[in-house]
Amino acid sequence: MKYILMMNTMKTGHGVPEWPKNDLQAHIAFMHGLNKELRERGELVSAEGLSFPDQAKLVRAGKDGRPITDGVFPESKEFLAGFWIIDVDTLERAYDVAARISAAPGAGGTPLNMPIELRPIMSGPPQEML
Repeated sequence: MKYILMMNTMKTGHGVPEWPKNDLQAHIAFMHGLNKELRERGELVSAEGLSFPDQAKLVRAGKDGRPITDGVFPESKEFLAGFWIIDVDTLERAYDVAARISAAPGAGGTPLNMPIELRPIMSGPPQEML
């Protein structure tokens, strides 16, 4: 079963750019190591870090179908920092991976213990909707 694991972080308190360089390097090494392990197990479908919220835009179609953009939203308290798409045999394994991501080292090597949102990826609409 495929799952998306979404890493949300606070704009203040977990501000990666403010970390000492060695803490940032340790965090990145942890993420690279985790991704390598998941890839070797055949469980990693995709993993990406995202730009900071000051580069985000909301886009919707206008009446003529042309894009209308809105944003940026610096007042956001949390933002999506990155995501993993994994393909694992059990929900328990997905929980294990999410917990490892949550415990990624932060400033001073202290585990961040940030919440990781886990959602199954649907292969199509639920049968009852067809």
